[in-house]
Amino acid sequence: MEDKLNQQSKLEFEKLVEESSHKMRTTFVSRHKKFDEFFLELLDNSEKSLNSMFTRTYGKLYMQNSEVFQDLFTELKRYYTGGNVNLEEMLNDFWSRLLERMFQLLNSQYHFTDDYLECVSKYTDQLKPFGDIPRKLKAQVTRAFIAARTFVQGLMVGREVANRVAKVNVAPACVKALTRMLYCPYCRGMPGLKPCPNYCHNVMRGCLANQADLDSEWNLFIDAMLLVADRLQGPSNIEAVIQPIDIKISDAIMTMQDNSMQVSAKVFQGCGQPKPSGIGRSARGISDVFSGRFRPYTPEERPTTAAGTSLDRLVIDIKEKLKESRRFWSNLPDDICAKGKLTEPDEEQCWNSHTKGRYFPEVVKEGLTNQVNNPEVEVDITRPDTLIRQQIMALRVMTNKLKNAYNGNDIYFQDSSDEGSSSGSGSGCSDGCTTEFIFVGTEAPVIGADRSDERAAAAGKSVSCGPSVLLLTVALTLPLWAMQTQWR
Repeated sequence: MEDKLNQQSKLEFEKLVEESSHKMRTTFVSRHKKFDEFFLELLDNSEKSLNSMFTRTYGKLYMQNSEVFQDLFTELKRYYTGGNVNLEEMLNDFWSRLLERMFQLLNSQYHFTDDYLECVSKYTDQLKPFGDIPRKLKAQVTRAFIAARTFVQGLMVGREVANRVAKVNVAPACVKALTRMLYCPYCRGMPGLKPCPNYCHNVMRGCLANQADLDSEWNLFIDAMLLVADRLQGPSNIEAVIQPIDIKISDAIMTMQDNSMQVSAKVFQGCGQPKPSGIGRSARGISDVFSGRFRPYTPEERPTTAAGTSLDRLVIDIKEKLKESRRFWSNLPDDICAKGKLTEPDEEQCWNSHTKGRYFPEVVKEGLTNQVNNPEVEVDITRPDTLIRQQIMALRVMTNKLKNAYNGNDIYFQDSSDEGSSSGSGSGCSDGCTTEFIFVGTEAPVIGADRSDERAAAAGKSVSCGPSVLLLTVALTLPLWAMQTQWR
């Protein structure tokens, strides 16, 4: 019978922790999904806008060279979804390819070999055929995309850490303390008596000592996420960068067309005089194609993301939820023992571990080292929980990446294609997987945080409270207390 009570206590404790952390974990899942959908839809709309306007403006010439622009958006998406893409090199390659195509179109009376075009591309930085637009756009895109990708990775890490930590490792000493707190009132003929608040706090702080040790690193992680969120709302946020890409590229093309004679002359001087093609320019003239007919969408015409969601609203919502999750793990015991849920508010009419009455021992502080004097749970403070330590390291790694992203430094994430994944999410994988930098060895067996089972075996202790079999049977059939947490 005692074994059944212990098993019931263990299940009840796991349920309490699961319910208490459910809404916080759901917050990370839902916001990760929303941000992912928003960003990818924003990229899709920008690509559609460019394709529509360039087709309308440049017609067949654009259609014949559209893969240059398609590749740009493909690589931007691949970077965001976890691909091993060097943004600066990719953008430099885009402008070099665009220069080669434009140079040929503007000098269609000549024949250019691949070697000659390679020579032309080497003059991109020196000639600045597109003005200062490539430099400015590269700075904006890299900063915005680094922040966006790292932020969505951070949301995924928060979700995964919370999921793992919420699956608590219930040590034998914790099980005994829980059984004494939850079921001994039944044994003593007081089935409706709930635990005293401070008594509950000591039991929960002993059982959740390792989880509380996650809190300091968790708070640093949340602060770093909020920093990057501020970057997402700045003047170079992803929405402000992605939406007008088509206009900026068109302006660059116009600049190239205006400077075509000077650019061509310098290229001919540096790369040599090309051979005539023998065809000559078309009757219409290539310059007529690059006319001022390019008309960007007005704000009302531009495609919007689903339900008109704006980046500002989305980021504000995420920031509020992140702030609410501060100190979550150290507050978890208090949340579980909140008045009106698990415990009795009247401190004179509650179960104090022996009888009905006030609970006199002081409440110990949270964290593993503070449990050395816990009067209710025997905790071996020399053996930290391995799984918790792994999650602390995962948070530490992610926090450093977030700080780098805030400063505009690019961060390497494993290419999702390395693992055969083609998911369209910022994590580069489906819900069931993790990226290489997040969890090292998290599938290893979870090691308990104390040795109280060994001590109990040596001392021959028992949880027995001297109950009758009838009362124990009734206790097992009664519904367990449920706890609902508020997460607004």
